[in-house]
Amino acid sequence: MDELTLLRHTRDDNIEPPQDALNRGRAALLERTGESTRPPVRTNASPRRGRKFAIGGLSTLGAAALATGLVLTNVVGLAGWRGGADPAAAAVLDDAAASAIVTVDPVLNPGQYLEMRTRSVRLTNSQSGDITASFQYGSEDTLYLPADTEEDWVWVRGPQKVVNTFGKDSETVAEEWWRDVSSSGSFETGDILRAPGGAFYGGNPAAGLGDLDALPRDPYRLLNYIYRVTLGTGPSPDTQALVYIADHLRIGAVPANLRAAMYQAAAMIPGVTFVDDQATLDGTTGVAIGRVENAWGTRFEIIIDPDTGAFIGNREVLLSDAAGVPAGTAFAWSTVTTNIVDHAPVGGTVCGKMSTDRDTGKC
Repeated sequence: MDELTLLRHTRDDNIEPPQDALNRGRAALLERTGESTRPPVRTNASPRRGRKFAIGGLSTLGAAALATGLVLTNVVGLAGWRGGADPAAAAVLDDAAASAIVTVDPVLNPGQYLEMRTRSVRLTNSQSGDITASFQYGSEDTLYLPADTEEDWVWVRGPQKVVNTFGKDSETVAEEWWRDVSSSGSFETGDILRAPGGAFYGGNPAAGLGDLDALPRDPYRLLNYIYRVTLGTGPSPDTQALVYIADHLRIGAVPANLRAAMYQAAAMIPGVTFVDDQATLDGTTGVAIGRVENAWGTRFEIIIDPDTGAFIGNREVLLSDAAGVPAGTAFAWSTVTTNIVDHAPVGGTVCGKMSTDRDTGKC
């Protein structure tokens, strides 16, 4: 896999947040941790682009017919009939689903907040003079979801920082990147954003959380729905389905019954395998379930606590040396933790640095 391919996979971390990214699954935090929609210093990284795919050797006409069927129904589709996860992975996911379904979802009293803290590390590519190299940077964000979701949501955006380099050239470009970020004042410590109903950056109220209630709880219907809405994106329909599940689990506010359905849906994805029963991510240990994507030379993993059904995080692991990054590197990862708190930080920029309507005061 060449450097360009790797960088396409790791996404462009330097563009303004797109509307569709902000409107899905707690866009506020996914903008920093899942789809790389933050607007830091420009680099020469190539943007990740959706890739078209052929479905399991079907003809173009057959694929089109299947796509039409997926659009028309959530019942008949790809889920189930092409196999599923290996037995070890399926057992872990089934156990996690059984644990999740009996979990009591957090209940907020008036005035309380659900604190959702997300930490992430991404791989990027930058240039210093004639030197082009890759390095990893990290960030931490905390979103405060109020008991009354019509009130102000509060988003504390942590600073970006270099967390890992890969040799002298990597250190050189990382140092210049950091000087640019520091001098621009981007994402300083304590950068607080506020938005009524979670409408950050002009996004829809509730920042996409509302669609969680509409997702099917039946795992077959859910997986078929996922295949349908992700059709034509990612390197393959199966890997993209697992990515979709991880993106939503990372929201941190997924109801227990939907979390259980997502684990059961993941167990029906072909190629999903058991990876490690002692996978540690950001200091927390769980079981890693993943899927190798040969088109990218990577493995996408979700890490869960099978005893509680809690989602710990996700990571992407490089399977061979590429762009100066050694094989085995978890080149991108995210974790999420949630707590109930009585207060959220005060102050901050209203509407996520978007102007308000003078007549209504809304974002």
